Amino acid sequence: MMTRATGLQQPDGYHLAVRTLALDYGERRIGVAISDPTGAIATPLETIAARPGGRDPLERIAELVRSHEIGQVVVGLPLHMNGRPGPEAERARAFGERVRARAQVAVDYLDERWTSREAERALDEAGVSRRAQRGRVDPIAAALLLRTWLELCRK
Repeated sequence: MMTRATGLQQPDGYHLAVRTLALDYGERRIGVAISDPTGAIATPLETIAARPGGRDPLERIAELVRSHEIGQVVVGLPLHMNGRPGPEAERARAFGERVRARAQVAVDYLDERWTSREAERALDEAGVSRRAQRGRVDPIAAALLLRTWLELCRK
């Protein structure tokens, strides 16, 4: 039986921990974060370019799923302030379905309305210039998304 945050529970009582990968999907960049095997810590991992003409981002995500033994992927849904999905959320959900098919991994979705703003604020407070923040906000936003998802799974 699969548990959302911590992996697989074997019938004999042994527990196999798996990592969770979070994706902050955007038209230009995809922020990636990863959990530790126990599901306690969310860490920014990398930014994947999502531009047409470059390397297929699904290929890189499938590679990460294999190399880090990912058992669950969480994709952020950019919902409107009223909580309703718009075109961006539909694109993120479609992307998550492509991840599921390509990487053969379970995919969940979580509201990510404020993660990028929180990541920008953290970088501002750390003294990182706006120009230098490009490409660094996305994996931090993914880590914030993952942290929230892991906390919800523990409740």
